[in-house]
Amino acid sequence: MAFLEFRNITKRFPGVHALDDVSFDIQPGSCHALMGENGAGKSTLGKILAGVYVADSGGIQLEGVPIAPATPLAARHLGIAMVHQELAFCPNLTVAENLCLGDLPRRAGWLDRRRMREQARAMLAEIETDIDVDLPIHRLSTGQEQLIQIAAALGTKARIIVMDEPTSSLSLQESENLFLLLAKLKRRGITIIYVSHRMEEIFRLCDDITVLRDGRHVATEKVSATNPERLIQQMVGREVTQYTSRHLGQPLGEELLRVENLCSPRRFQNVNFTLRAGEILGFAGLVGAGRSEVALAIFGLDPAATGRVFIRGRELPLGSVTAALAAGLGLLPEDRKRLGLVLSMNCRENTSLTVLWRLSRAGFVRRGAECSLAQKYVAQLRVKTPSIESSVAGLSGGNQQKIALAKWLARECGVLIVDEPTRGVDVGAKAEIHHLLDDLACQGLALLVISSELPEVMNLSRRILVMRQGTVAGELERAAFTQTNLMRLMAGVEARAA
Repeated sequence: MAFLEFRNITKRFPGVHALDDVSFDIQPGSCHALMGENGAGKSTLGKILAGVYVADSGGIQLEGVPIAPATPLAARHLGIAMVHQELAFCPNLTVAENLCLGDLPRRAGWLDRRRMREQARAMLAEIETDIDVDLPIHRLSTGQEQLIQIAAALGTKARIIVMDEPTSSLSLQESENLFLLLAKLKRRGITIIYVSHRMEEIFRLCDDITVLRDGRHVATEKVSATNPERLIQQMVGREVTQYTSRHLGQPLGEELLRVENLCSPRRFQNVNFTLRAGEILGFAGLVGAGRSEVALAIFGLDPAATGRVFIRGRELPLGSVTAALAAGLGLLPEDRKRLGLVLSMNCRENTSLTVLWRLSRAGFVRRGAECSLAQKYVAQLRVKTPSIESSVAGLSGGNQQKIALAKWLARECGVLIVDEPTRGVDVGAKAEIHHLLDDLACQGLALLVISSELPEVMNLSRRILVMRQGTVAGELERAAFTQTNLMRLMAGVEARAA
């Protein structure tokens, strides 16, 4: 008898058949991978197990006993926890308050803050992280928030943990620490359901793999019985080839962006670079190196920034998003949920958000023009959505990312900063986004691409700037691109590379 059994699970949302008669088993103490393209139903299945959603039909058995958790609290009482891809905290509360929110320690009816801090520190120690428990969540990086969520799941003493893209925001060292932690959890008999698009992680960590496609079960196999090529074929139902960037063979145009001595206290200092039309410049570095902070400062979101930024030779006033937009600068941020989208709006409204002035007449948005614009980019980016009127909050993470990108494509920016363009995106959609970024460069746009995935930044870029501890550690021309060279700069083994 299997430890955990899914039997004929079906789940529908308005206009979407998220899961269709899905059945498979999971063994105790194993790390079981769930793989598939965005919209395949992986996260939906995990959320049904964790009590976030309720299945329309079908059932789940845990050690032979039927279970149907209708709330996350009910799932927690069954020993089931979930680490979500989209981070969800109370940003105004501290790390300790967020970690203990579901079970606040009390003394004589009052909150025992000393015990709360002790509990939070113990939970963080479990994952070998020493983040200050008195810091407000909004002060943390995305990677640190991910670690807090993992600590919260482990703190519930769960027997089953669903991890949805747990390393999407972690540095290499943080990911390595997580892998060691997962090995310890498996030795303790904890069952891990691991949702990820990263093949190297799947083949390193997992015992079994279940592939979903378009909400249906395709295969469940031992990791030892499959390979990456077979998995990709099962996931997408078509061959995905490695894309070679065409813009690399084209001559560069005029200088569109120049940054001189850009600094921000306690974030980064002395950042200098140029970016020309038709060029993709990669930004590499570990989490916390200052890459995203530089992007925010260029876009006018850092009031403390000093230095000079030029667009097409004209100096841009720092600290002004309005001036950045007027100069033709766009920013796709790393955190699409908090900074890239308005989750209460639908796909149409999010896509048109940056060009409402162009779609309006006499102060009213022309609905026909807005719908045509949204339909164009939903089709171009192959967004899986029932319609352009569907809520963005109901889309998978990868499809949310496509809508966030569509917003800036609609504005037709001359300079586009793209921070983690394929974070949480499946292998098929990743190739499509790479193709799109290459097309934009071929059209004469200048792109600054920030990515934690070294193969991605190497494949896309003509040059790569490497940041370390808030400074530019070095710059590599394409002929010098190797993961070894990049890692040496990121780790500070070499002070500078030509």
